[in-house]
Amino acid sequence: MAQPVRLGDKLVNEGYITSDQLRIALTEQKLTGKKLGEVLVRLDFLSEEDSREVVGDAVGYSSMSLQGVVPDSEALNLISEPFARANMVMPVSLSGQRLQVAMSNPDDILLLDKIKRHIRGEPVQLEPVLVVENEIQSAIDHFYGYELSIDGIIRELETGQADLSSLAEDDEYSQPMVRLIDNILTDAVKKEASDIHFEPEAHFIRIRYRLDGVLHQVRLLHKSFWSAMVVRLKVMADLDLTDQRLPQDGHMDLVVHGRQIDFRVSSLPGTHGENFVLRILDRHRGIIPLDDLGLDPDSYQELKIMMSRPTGILLVTGPTGSGKTTTLYSVLREKDEEGVNIMTLEDPVEYPMQRIRQTQVNEDIGMTFAAGIRALMRQDPDIILVGEIRDGETAEMALRAAMTGHQVYATLHTNSAIGAIPRLLDIGMSRSILSGNLIGVVAQRLARRLCGQCKEAYEPEPFEKEVLGLKAEDSVAQYRPVGCEACNHTGYRGRLAILETLRFTDEMDALLLEGGSQYQILQKAVDQGFSPMLHNALKWVRQGETTLDEISRIVDLTELV
Repeated sequence: MAQPVRLGDKLVNEGYITSDQLRIALTEQKLTGKKLGEVLVRLDFLSEEDSREVVGDAVGYSSMSLQGVVPDSEALNLISEPFARANMVMPVSLSGQRLQVAMSNPDDILLLDKIKRHIRGEPVQLEPVLVVENEIQSAIDHFYGYELSIDGIIRELETGQADLSSLAEDDEYSQPMVRLIDNILTDAVKKEASDIHFEPEAHFIRIRYRLDGVLHQVRLLHKSFWSAMVVRLKVMADLDLTDQRLPQDGHMDLVVHGRQIDFRVSSLPGTHGENFVLRILDRHRGIIPLDDLGLDPDSYQELKIMMSRPTGILLVTGPTGSGKTTTLYSVLREKDEEGVNIMTLEDPVEYPMQRIRQTQVNEDIGMTFAAGIRALMRQDPDIILVGEIRDGETAEMALRAAMTGHQVYATLHTNSAIGAIPRLLDIGMSRSILSGNLIGVVAQRLARRLCGQCKEAYEPEPFEKEVLGLKAEDSVAQYRPVGCEACNHTGYRGRLAILETLRFTDEMDALLLEGGSQYQILQKAVDQGFSPMLHNALKWVRQGETTLDEISRIVDLTELV
């Protein structure tokens, strides 16, 4: 009888990990007592997706830890506390019709049937996950019996049942303010917000989420809650509770839907108290394969051509929040392979990436971008990412790295791709250095995509047809936002990357070296097929993916006049 293949050997044989990585993971497993699949994911040797697929295939189910997990209130409502205690199960999350349930024995078919009979209403698909029994018991004690919906917690606070002075008790989750903050953070992650704003006013607190680049007000709370909310936020982010006069920066994390979410926290004193902004860093959504960025075919092809040049510098430009970092991370992921040494300088490092050496800039101790590039050059890099070119010294060091046989990626703040040329000249770069070393410039904006479930067709007005380049007699349907549950009633869901890709050719290099103006270089680029951002944006409108109103928010339509 053949011996069953152990999970570690299976992963090595199928090429998911190396034998060295397996030895490291096994050592870590002995130290922590955790499951091998969980250890491999934590070490970044195996992605969550591969872990679920391979480990599930090998042992029949996936495993997880409930430490730091905040379950969905909707999931808890489906399984009663007596049933959960009697059968040692814990509902974790409800996504659509899929209910994730923590069990000590996911192979127990009789118990799975019992759970299905216990759940009333619409049928759900059970997704059992392995969790050790003591964690399930702890989670049942921790979460059942307490109000978990945001409205319910607010009512609990308003009725005076909350003892806001007892936040430091051992069972802190019994405190409604702890549950309120956790559930606001969880709600923002579930709605795919990029930022959470806590804004105190004279008599109330405003809470806003940034959804697809636009702030939306989601809650107004009474000002009496604010002091306790500040305490909880500062405790979670490890900030100084006693200092309310100076800005502070911190960090916290939370497990939502079984994956760790990082929050970068910033506090700033204001006229009515400290303002808090939390940047949500969801690695699952932050590092996207280049193919999945949603680029139009022409921009994607131009970007791939520029990436294929072995040496030189490629600049990505655009305002804050335009997706520059996401695009660069996608490029690095595309270039990452065993035989390439990729090194980055960032301020700050947003998403850790395996095998890529990432360094955080710290100007307080002299670790500037320019100083960092000098240090990186002694680390035998093939590809260098410079988070931002802010001054002439950084630009000079980045270009020197490009001149000495490296491929360099960097961001620069300009409004257009061609605007990078006068900007670089303005900070002291010479035309002779730029010519031949500049691979190209990518200018980027993010436009909200119309929700596919509720967008509504309409006949465009004559002026809209004119803007879109359509004839007055053309009968072409356009679409406008409506709003539904799927898009949080905004009418938009997700975003489109709108690019203009300016690839420098030999002719453009020669024109730059000869002292050609910005306009002359742009005309040469247009002659060679360059498509401005406005034209690319209008393509998405004509295809019914977004609206003119949305495009006018990010691109200057007066260029058409």
